[in-house]
Amino acid sequence: MAEYSWLLTHEYAEVSALKLVGDRHSLTARQRVAVMRSACSDQALTRRRETLVPLVRSPDQPIGVDGYNLLITVESALSGGLILIGRDECYRDLASIHGTYRKVEETVPAVELIVDYLAAFEIPRLDWYLDRPVSNSGRLKALMADILEQRGVPASADTGWNIELVPDPDAVLGAYSGPIVTSDSVVLDRGGRWINLAAQIIDRRAPRAWKIDLRVQPDRVR
Repeated sequence: MAEYSWLLTHEYAEVSALKLVGDRHSLTARQRVAVMRSACSDQALTRRRETLVPLVRSPDQPIGVDGYNLLITVESALSGGLILIGRDECYRDLASIHGTYRKVEETVPAVELIVDYLAAFEIPRLDWYLDRPVSNSGRLKALMADILEQRGVPASADTGWNIELVPDPDAVLGAYSGPIVTSDSVVLDRGGRWINLAAQIIDRRAPRAWKIDLRVQPDRVR
């Protein structure tokens, strides 16, 4: 990963840089995905560190959430899936939805874990964005609404949790007025302030999750 980060720092194209590193070390396709998701350039790392903010109680600060990004990461942690700690300290999984989301055994526990964790911070408004083009997004929205009702959490377009299906959450979050929750590199580099929420939840509520720390620095490359 250090070599790939070094190449990104020196403005090599992502695809060719990943191929160069992957071929040099005979990496499998899964290993190449892990490297790609965990690495970043020095420039990106500096910006992400500067825009990272803590999750705090705030009476007037809405939070925007990359819905599938957060949910699938927590699901993976609960299921015993591999969680990568990237160079920017984001927690990322190796799963992908490929246009379709399927509810799994960990879906309800993951949503409950996220809701209960955030409840302690008394967040006045949380906008949870789901990809409308992804199959079963409507069902997931209904499931989340049921869990929120059971937990006594307000859910509407004005207060509490606003669960919204949008064509492109990346674009919405990139222009969001408050801090955002995501580990998607494209969104992080496009948006403003962000909260490393998946890492907090997994460390504090799923401490036995299978994690691999890939925070090696490019200056170790020789």
